[in-house]
Amino acid sequence: MDLILTFFDEYNMETLMFTTLRILLVLVIAWVALKVVRKTLQRFEAILVDKAKSGGEMPGEASKRAETLARLLRQGVVIVVWVIALLVVLREIGVDVAPILASAGVIGLAVGFGAQNLVRDVISGFFLILENQVRVGDVAVVNGTGGLVEAINFRTLVLRDLSGTVHVFPNGSVNTLANLTREWSAYVFDIGVAYEEDMDRVMAIMREVGAQLRADPEFGPLLIDDVEVFGVDNFADSAVTIKGRLRTKPIKQWDVGREFRRRLKIAFDEAGVNIPFPQRTVHVHPESQQLLLKTLGDASA
Repeated sequence: MDLILTFFDEYNMETLMFTTLRILLVLVIAWVALKVVRKTLQRFEAILVDKAKSGGEMPGEASKRAETLARLLRQGVVIVVWVIALLVVLREIGVDVAPILASAGVIGLAVGFGAQNLVRDVISGFFLILENQVRVGDVAVVNGTGGLVEAINFRTLVLRDLSGTVHVFPNGSVNTLANLTREWSAYVFDIGVAYEEDMDRVMAIMREVGAQLRADPEFGPLLIDDVEVFGVDNFADSAVTIKGRLRTKPIKQWDVGREFRRRLKIAFDEAGVNIPFPQRTVHVHPESQQLLLKTLGDASA
């Protein structure tokens, strides 16, 4: 009670009134600033979604990415605004904020040293989402490990490989990232045929099978272009390798590629095109041949 009376003795009513008004003004300015920031971030979120949709990104993924970015920025701005408002209010009521700022600087420095990996992961995750390097549902290779992207957080990126194993990568440790399904995907194939086959005829069969596949009501909508037959790519030990590519919608390259190979095998069988397998020719020395015939003769006797 004495403390309160002492306070009122030191501050007359006029000073107290103006101090209260200044505090209210600071709070109102902080509230208005947060309203403006919220409206600005909503517009920013809408612009990101529209830009992603125009680039062919799925609406759901675009909204999720934009909402994540907007939420992160909003949380950061709210903390900064209210911390500044609190410091101003403390200064208005006569509290010396210099020691508080000095203590906060020391604590921030200590936390920065202790949590530098965490800060690095958060910053890396922010730019990972901002630059749209990879999205949930993409197939990617991260640091040499491939799999389906199941989650992208601000600290970690989660992959699940074909065997079902879940791999969690801190965003700051992602050194290499290859997105296999960004905008479109491709199935690259190498087909080996016998040396005696007519290469032009074989490539014509490939293009015909590709045209049939694109006209198919199930697989046709998954293809972006006609099959690309690049030509003879290699002379292997027992086959001539022809390289080609199928451009498909994201993540559909394996389904389309398997069906293309199945139909191509059937077409090759119908056309009599030989798909060779490794063969070996064994030359037997005459002396060894006589010894082998003698051994077989003794065994039969």
